[in-house]
Amino acid sequence: MAVNGLTEENGDQTMKESVLEVPGARLHQFVRGSGPLLLLIAGGFGDASVNEALATRLADRYTVLTYDRRGLSGSTTDESELTLATHADDASRLLSALTTEPAYVYGSSVGAAIALELTIRHPGQVGAVVAHEPPTLQLLPEPERAVAIQDFLATEETFKAEGAGPALRRFGKAIDIDPADREPDVEMRSPGPEHLSNVAFLFTYDFPAIRAQTFDMTQLKGSPARVVPAVGENSSHIWPHKCARLLAEELGTPYETFPGGHNGYRFRPRATAERLHQVLNQDGGIHG
Repeated sequence: MAVNGLTEENGDQTMKESVLEVPGARLHQFVRGSGPLLLLIAGGFGDASVNEALATRLADRYTVLTYDRRGLSGSTTDESELTLATHADDASRLLSALTTEPAYVYGSSVGAAIALELTIRHPGQVGAVVAHEPPTLQLLPEPERAVAIQDFLATEETFKAEGAGPALRRFGKAIDIDPADREPDVEMRSPGPEHLSNVAFLFTYDFPAIRAQTFDMTQLKGSPARVVPAVGENSSHIWPHKCARLLAEELGTPYETFPGGHNGYRFRPRATAERLHQVLNQDGGIHG
């Protein structure tokens, strides 16, 4: 049940903000635009604000749903341990509150992993899912899987020993996050008041959940949803890019290339919006 709803005018768009009560959490969500429902799931420690630029550029064609994952910013959690299944069930409840029809879903990084888990656990709710560089570690061959796991473990240890800043820099280097690879009008925001707590939550709860996750590929292959693995055009040298390519091989489907690198949705929202619209509407889309 949604509570604390309010509406804000954002240019010629109307954004509805509310909180959805779910088992063990309260989820802060935002809905804007009109058209087919599109859920955006941010990566890393990103809350709904990280997807704001992308959502704004899609709201003329879609009803765009963004939210703070449980434990981040405006969303609370009572859980002491989390799994990607927990996050996927949260996404399912958000969708159920808005529609009974299959929706579009776009996720990047851990957001893509959650989107895939949503597709496996609640296949009837997803018409098409675009999974941008998901950390599907089980698909990586050795020793690349060991390298990826070590990237997570070393970052978690750095966080415990040195704090958020050094840990972020370490992981950002591992997956080559390049803030210079962005559209000219994209401004780098100063960290907000939730920054440190969000980073702490990512490294304390979500990183172990990613490392522990094993996707049921048989169920994913059998899903009625169209599953589209996606990669960044500038990230072919990092292991999440390979995860997406291997996922495409596993599913027997082509992967799609998106602008920028691993965080292209954040740094290149205009180009990402156009590319996402193009990919979602291949073959007429789910509503065509």
